[in-house]
Amino acid sequence: MRADPRTGPDIAYRGFRTAAQFGTGSTRGGAPTAAGLAMSAPTAERMYTDPHTGRAGRYESASWTSPEVRPGFAATEVIPSWTADTPGGSWVEIELRGRTGAGALTGWYTLARWAGDDAVIRRTTVPAQADADGSVDADTLTARPDRPWSGWWLRCTLHRPVGSADVPVLRSIGAVASRDAAAPGAAPAGPARTRPDGGTGGPRPGRGVTLAVPAFSQDVHDGHHPRWDGGGRSWCSPTSTAMVLAYWGTGPGPDECAWVGPDDPRPCVDHAARQCFDYAYAGAGNWSFNTAYAGRYGLDAFVTRLRSLAEAERFIAAGIPLVVSASYRRGQVPGLDYDTTGHLMVLVGFTPAGDPVLNDPKSPADAAVRKAVDRARFESVWLSSRGGLAYVIRPGTTPLPPAPAQANW
Repeated sequence: MRADPRTGPDIAYRGFRTAAQFGTGSTRGGAPTAAGLAMSAPTAERMYTDPHTGRAGRYESASWTSPEVRPGFAATEVIPSWTADTPGGSWVEIELRGRTGAGALTGWYTLARWAGDDAVIRRTTVPAQADADGSVDADTLTARPDRPWSGWWLRCTLHRPVGSADVPVLRSIGAVASRDAAAPGAAPAGPARTRPDGGTGGPRPGRGVTLAVPAFSQDVHDGHHPRWDGGGRSWCSPTSTAMVLAYWGTGPGPDECAWVGPDDPRPCVDHAARQCFDYAYAGAGNWSFNTAYAGRYGLDAFVTRLRSLAEAERFIAAGIPLVVSASYRRGQVPGLDYDTTGHLMVLVGFTPAGDPVLNDPKSPADAAVRKAVDRARFESVWLSSRGGLAYVIRPGTTPLPPAPAQANW
């Protein structure tokens, strides 16, 4: 279905979480369970040498491939996300392929080799993937401008050491497809002009609501553990993810954080930075790795794009904070008085007048994290610089708000 140009650009998310949804794909060596798609009878073996440690091992595997997903428009970008349990030495590989508008199938692109911790393999994306159909930049697959995609498939391969009794489980997987606003025929980017209910008036869900998301500063971690993304001043994404985990009453326990150091003000932030770290990208800001990290603690989490703050208001009304990404120059958004080429923060609510309330980790102390900023200015930089990108993180028992006709969640 095409987007209504009055409400913003083409965006479509498709996720697979339930046994019935996994059943629409094809499985080799896996079986649906209450927890997700679990390895049951491995069907293949491979050698894998970790490019970041040089350690080699032989792994047995099972796989699941989604059905073809057709977003209903010519997609120029696709971002996958997933949650998984990877006990012991197990891990997952996430791949994506597409169908061009002319009907040709692309090859498979590797978007991640991921484990819940870095004890056995180092979680990583795979650089230098580019061909006539598309290219991979860490967490994002971009189609060639003259070869947009009419459909996509995801494949997840579950791995464990040969002879191991570990049972890796794919708990959820999905992808958001979008069309660049500059692509031919694309609906215009920019703030939506309609209300969340599709009308032009009436009450605005989420306005006057501020969720009780704890405030964590990244700057208080300046110089901490610089081997993971240079230390705290680069930790906006994991700090934001840690805030949302704390809001839901979960996150790493003291035993998991024992390595951090006794004087650290927020060990959960250092833990998130390490366990979101992408060893190829050399940063903790990989969008999909952050949502996968949240999944370690039993939460449902995925990456998507929203068309407007009007859509974001629905999540706040449902009690779900959002981690949002934007880039801007000093002065573009009063209150966010610094330059950034890409920054993550938590949208925690809206003032009665509709201005967004943010937990901005780029603050000198926890007490300075909470900020209300101008709606129009923030919405402009969020949509124009990052296409309304957001992490949705919530317990599976907390319902998502009703999705729009062209569903982006």
